[in-house]
Amino acid sequence: MDAQIPGPGELIAGKLRVEKVLGAGGMGVVLAARHQDLGERVAVKMLRLPTGMDKRAVERLRREARAAAKLRGEHVVRVMDVGALENGAPYIVMEYVAGRTVAQAREASGRIPIATAVDWVLQACEALAEAHGQNIVHRDIKPSNLLLTMRPDGSPLIKLLDFGIAKSLAIAPT
Repeated sequence: MDAQIPGPGELIAGKLRVEKVLGAGGMGVVLAARHQDLGERVAVKMLRLPTGMDKRAVERLRREARAAAKLRGEHVVRVMDVGALENGAPYIVMEYVAGRTVAQAREASGRIPIATAVDWVLQACEALAEAHGQNIVHRDIKPSNLLLTMRPDGSPLIKLLDFGIAKSLAIAPT
């Protein structure tokens, strides 16, 4: 793992103890962590900035946090906090969602029954409708950005994540 990304057992902001890496992409890493005061598991998204602070990447992460924080529906991963490490690397604290992405589900199962796929797409559309109602365009809808989890009653629940390249269409007041 990158030296600037906290490893298992380390604390983020003095309150989030890293448990493990959940996933990694070109610019970021998502960690599972436990909030020390609340005892709750959370997901922490951090940027990997090997050559120093990339102002555009930092702003993109902040924009992602602001966009997702406006959304409250069950189909969007909830943002709980934002911050920066001592070295300036920013992070987003989000709800931890147990499950797998639609891409992983498709890979594991092969074909997904049409009725199931339609249900999942309709749930994703509910997330997009909420975002559009807040003048936010996601711009990166794909199976790997849709998490499949379960509601308390056992029914499937799709959650949209990664608002990293979202664009706000809000017009500044004149």
